[in-house]
Amino acid sequence: MLKFVLACVLLMPLVSKWWAVQSSLFVLTFILSIYCFHEFDHYMLGWCLGVDSLSYILILLSFWITALVVMSSQKVLKDNNYPSVFLLVNIFLLLFLVLTFSSSDYLLFYISFESSLIPTLILILGWGYQPERLQAGIYMLFYTLFASLPLLVSLLSFYKVSGTLTLGLVEQVEGVEFVASVWYLITVFAFIVKLPMFLVHLWLPKAHVEAPVAGSMILAGVLLKLGGYGLIRVLPLFSEANKNLSWVWVSISLVGGVVVSLMCLRQVDIKALIAYSSVAHMGLVLSGLVVFGWWGMNGAVVVMIGHGLCSSGLFCLANMVYERVGSRSLLISKGLMNFMPSMALWWFLLSAGNMAAPPTLNLLGEISLILGVVSWSKLSMLSISLLSFFSASYTLYMFSLSQHGKYYSALFSCCSGKVREYLILMLHWLPLNILILKSSTIISIL
Repeated sequence: MLKFVLACVLLMPLVSKWWAVQSSLFVLTFILSIYCFHEFDHYMLGWCLGVDSLSYILILLSFWITALVVMSSQKVLKDNNYPSVFLLVNIFLLLFLVLTFSSSDYLLFYISFESSLIPTLILILGWGYQPERLQAGIYMLFYTLFASLPLLVSLLSFYKVSGTLTLGLVEQVEGVEFVASVWYLITVFAFIVKLPMFLVHLWLPKAHVEAPVAGSMILAGVLLKLGGYGLIRVLPLFSEANKNLSWVWVSISLVGGVVVSLMCLRQVDIKALIAYSSVAHMGLVLSGLVVFGWWGMNGAVVVMIGHGLCSSGLFCLANMVYERVGSRSLLISKGLMNFMPSMALWWFLLSAGNMAAPPTLNLLGEISLILGVVSWSKLSMLSISLLSFFSASYTLYMFSLSQHGKYYSALFSCCSGKVREYLILMLHWLPLNILILKSSTIISIL
């Protein structure tokens, strides 16, 4: 893994050459994908870095999404809107993500986890579309920092108790139930805000709406997965406290998912609709993680990977429409099937992925999650059935309103799509559907 950290560092001098960086990212992604399905245990690599199967898959996803981000942000290069700085920020973000996913020390993990916030903030403030991006950036900054400072105190307490912060050597929390519960809450809260859970999700739609396409894609594709990955790493330290308090997270997540799904049905902004749908999907992921069963954990990881590809692709599509129509409103950008007929196929395929239709990876993940959560509590069937129904409803609402109907009369001519754009969409959709053929391998290596 050190060679990939080094590769990220070596990409930095190339930022003045856009095509060199784009090609190098795709080459690195290809090299990573060759070894993806090898069964291997945790490899310690020195310098507090190590990698296991879960880390490896998420590092591969980070490289894949970053390569597609650079490919889809050609407008930055065309308008000469500081393309070198833009590439540098993206490479720094990729470096922090690789360090986060490959760190075998909780303190390095915390530092890398929080550092990823800075490049994201620069992307939103520097290349965002509207003046409201400042408010969105402040929302994201304060929500994340408010939750992350208690996590640092928690990690220092672990160091005092265990004498180490190395992954796998830190002692489990035992003793007074009240102390263990408070310790559990302040540790887990940072990851729950990052995921995000309903009630602490307000920063996400704001950040997505104001972010450029690169910010939206990397936020939906990888940064939300940091929360899930963090939970997988810290929950084993609080087995007793998690068993006692998991009902809180499952209840809020499932009921909140239904409420957010109803909010999706009345959105008119495409990006806001996709952002709120992420909150609904991540609610189910959180439920699977805190239940901490075999089905729930595997389902959560599979949905995180599937959602990363699908949601990123939808944000990319929304940006393609925005570049042509000049609006994100579903009331203006409707009737797109008459206007960009060949793009309608990609809208359909990615919308099908978003509602977990076969043969996408999301289907496998959601079935595993439903099995995990329902086996924990039969009562959760009610919320899960509503969540699944409304998930399909708002996705069909988005597809039918954007593609059908009479298109806006001010539009007079348009390119239906460039080869580069179709390639980006195919590179989102293909892994989402091909990986289910390797689903047995994914589950066995997890």
